[in-house]
Amino acid sequence: MTGDVVWSSPAVANGVVYVGSIDDNVYALNARTGALLWSYTTGGWVYTSPAVANGVVYVGSDDYNVYALNAKTGAKLWSYTTGAFVASSPAVANGVVYVGSYDGKAYAFGVK
Repeated sequence: MTGDVVWSSPAVANGVVYVGSIDDNVYALNARTGALLWSYTTGGWVYTSPAVANGVVYVGSDDYNVYALNAKTGAKLWSYTTGAFVASSPAVANGVVYVGSYDGKAYAFGVK
C-alpha cells in the first residue's frame, strides 16, 4: 500500500489504521478493508509511530517537523519545526503532546 518501507508501528482509532512510511507519507487506512482513506506528504521519512487523540493524528518526520493532522481528512492542522529530525514517537497525556528530537530536546505542545 505504501510506496516504501514501513518502520513505524500503526495506531488504530475509530476503525482507522494510521501509519507512517519512509516514502515521506502518513497513511490512514480503513481497518476492516484496508482501503486508503487519505495520505499526507511530509518533507521526509516518517518512521515515528503516530499518536491519535481527540480526532488529531500526531506524528514526527525526518524533515525536523512534528505534525498535527485531522484524523478524518488528513488536513494539516499545524506543524512545528524542531532543530533536527524527529525520531521519537509522540505521546499524548492530559492534553499535552510530548515528543523528542535529535536536537537533544524534548518538546511539549498543549492540545485542545
